[in-house]
Amino acid sequence: MDIIKNIEKSKVVELANEISYHNGQVVSKTLAQNSAVSVTLFSFWKGEEISTHESGGDAFVTCLDGVGKITIDGVEYELHTGESIVMPAKHPHAVEGKENFKMLLVVVF
Repeated sequence: MDIIKNIEKSKVVELANEISYHNGQVVSKTLAQNSAVSVTLFSFWKGEEISTHESGGDAFVTCLDGVGKITIDGVEYELHTGESIVMPAKHPHAVEGKENFKMLLVVVF
């Protein structure tokens, strides 16, 4: 069973090109998921969001393109291409495309 999926192996890829923007939508593409880790690409159309929720694991976010707004415990952070932030486990957080926004999400349980 492959742990890594939905992406070519043994090939250099640019992660931002592995997911597309879709007008008015949040799009996700799972690259790996098991009981210990989840790796997912997301694209957010400007203004689209994932509302406030909590995760059972620490969530490491890296901006691949655009500008995103990350809210953790009610505090807003702006994330630009190449920047990262950790949303701690069991803390309320939300993600919004301040502009069109692509991110890599790695959750470690």
